[in-house]
Amino acid sequence: MTLKAIAEGVRIADGRTRFTVRSPRAEALDLCLFEGAAEQRVPMVRSGEIWTAEIARDLRGVRYGYRAAGEWNPRAGLWFDPAKLLIDPHALELDRPFIHDSRLSSYGFDTAGIVPKAIVTAPQAVMPQPPLFRHGGLIYELNVRGFTMLHPDVPEAIRGTVAALAHPAIISHFQRMRVSAVELMPVVAWIDERHLPPLGLRNAWGYNPVALMALDPRLCPGGVAELRDTVAALRHAGIGVILDIVLNHTGESDVLGPVISLRGLDDAAYAKAPDGSLINDTGCGNTLDFGNPAVRALALDTLRHFVRHCGVDGFRFDLAPVLARSPGFAADAPIFAEIASDPLLADRVMIAEPWDIGPGGYQLGRFPPNWLEWNDRFRDDVRRFWKGEAGLGLLATRIAGSSDIFGKACRSVNFLAAHDGFTLADTLAYAQRHNHANGEGNRDGHGENFSWNNGAEGPTDDPSILARRAAFARAMLGTLFISTGTIMLTAGDEFGRSQRGNNNAYAQDNPITWIDWQRRDLALERHVCELSAWRSAMIPVFERFPEDGAWQRLDGDAAHGREARMQPADWENPQTPGFVWQNAAYGFTVRRVPPQAVPAPAAPCGNRLPSAPSAP
Repeated sequence: MTLKAIAEGVRIADGRTRFTVRSPRAEALDLCLFEGAAEQRVPMVRSGEIWTAEIARDLRGVRYGYRAAGEWNPRAGLWFDPAKLLIDPHALELDRPFIHDSRLSSYGFDTAGIVPKAIVTAPQAVMPQPPLFRHGGLIYELNVRGFTMLHPDVPEAIRGTVAALAHPAIISHFQRMRVSAVELMPVVAWIDERHLPPLGLRNAWGYNPVALMALDPRLCPGGVAELRDTVAALRHAGIGVILDIVLNHTGESDVLGPVISLRGLDDAAYAKAPDGSLINDTGCGNTLDFGNPAVRALALDTLRHFVRHCGVDGFRFDLAPVLARSPGFAADAPIFAEIASDPLLADRVMIAEPWDIGPGGYQLGRFPPNWLEWNDRFRDDVRRFWKGEAGLGLLATRIAGSSDIFGKACRSVNFLAAHDGFTLADTLAYAQRHNHANGEGNRDGHGENFSWNNGAEGPTDDPSILARRAAFARAMLGTLFISTGTIMLTAGDEFGRSQRGNNNAYAQDNPITWIDWQRRDLALERHVCELSAWRSAMIPVFERFPEDGAWQRLDGDAAHGREARMQPADWENPQTPGFVWQNAAYGFTVRRVPPQAVPAPAAPCGNRLPSAPSAP
């Protein structure tokens, strides 16, 4: 076999190792090898925008990085500094996590001692299998670290890691919940935002990546093999894996940020305004430029890696409009066709978070017809309905798959809460955000959550308030599980997880975000398991718009002269008591009850669900 520089990254064959990296404007580039304490620098050879170096040894396990020389002019978008050790954008494993240090952005300071090194690896490919997840199923969103840090049955040595998700106690919970696929919040290596260390905080969510393929050693100390084996174990249990992936920006931040990878190699990877300043459509200081074919190639390589070497079912794309910007959003952007035509990616599950903060950033309903999309309109309108601020018509539209947004394609991912915002329990216990622990004067996070506290702000021992909260939780969960489309539950909402009113807990790597397994609401958990068992028996019903069946007034009775079928005026009439919908497969009832009149959980308001029928 002859090595050919046809792709970036590291290739090993015939006892030789070839390193390939893109750096269009570097004047010189060195490969840096670390074997023991010594650093060996190997000048790389340029061919157009690509630099290569070939070593006549199998360097598996050896640590490496790059140094690029050229002009240093951050205001012009140039950060070339041979003193900076740079991570390979195609690195797959790192020897340690990133730690923020102001010296990472200081010209002339040698950063080899404070930057992780990439590890030469040649991961084993898996046999591609069709995704287990199918539209209409239950996606279970979880933070890998916070999910098992406090789990009493998981050995302490693996708590907080990807491997813990394969523990029998965790898999058993997924199976009781009838989880179709777990959605893992970012597992690739990230760096803290520079304002966090002075506050004594650190990033707990991972939405600030550096190398897009390199797994974070804190979450995945076993590297690619650990993720691959965990995916296999979950797949054996009938559970798919979807990776929440961040391709919209990197942790190198704004013009004052660190120089640790792409910034020091390829400044053209970042979208820039005509004056050379960084475009910040992400709110994170920079935005990757998907109008640049090289950026799209890096993104596609990233997706292929996780399918080829880890066997994942698909991906959820953070701030997905960035993928289609150049710089404006285009529904027919090249990346969509490139994914659709790729043999490894064409059948994968693709989920868009369809908004960013750039111009025209809200693009719900405009992604390709085979993509799913997070539907925040479902979240907000369901909350507003049970709070008493929205009508029956809007609720019915959301339950029926949000045809006003998606037509009849049923591409909606319906959810009540996600990692970003209030948990379900906090939606019913707090009228206001309580983000003081984030150190930003309670100014961060969403100001409007459509939440209500049912009579007391935060924890209370008042039995009537607790009963109202419990009843509303069941009503809202029932609304989710009867809804057309795919549904998503964020981990812990099935048993009343609270973040103490913090609706932006990205910097709380502590018990605020760690799930408390000992104090969970077991009655609520059993209720959700019953809902999920009922739904899972009829997945095909929820894959399509409900065309048959009749929407009827709750008090309708044609035999006694009252019109049974809902009329247009009924949907927005605040006096309409509720509605009934049913077809041959299943039916449900929604009863409008004012918040102050909510009964106790023994007689819950809201959705009345029948016993699970046979699947149609």
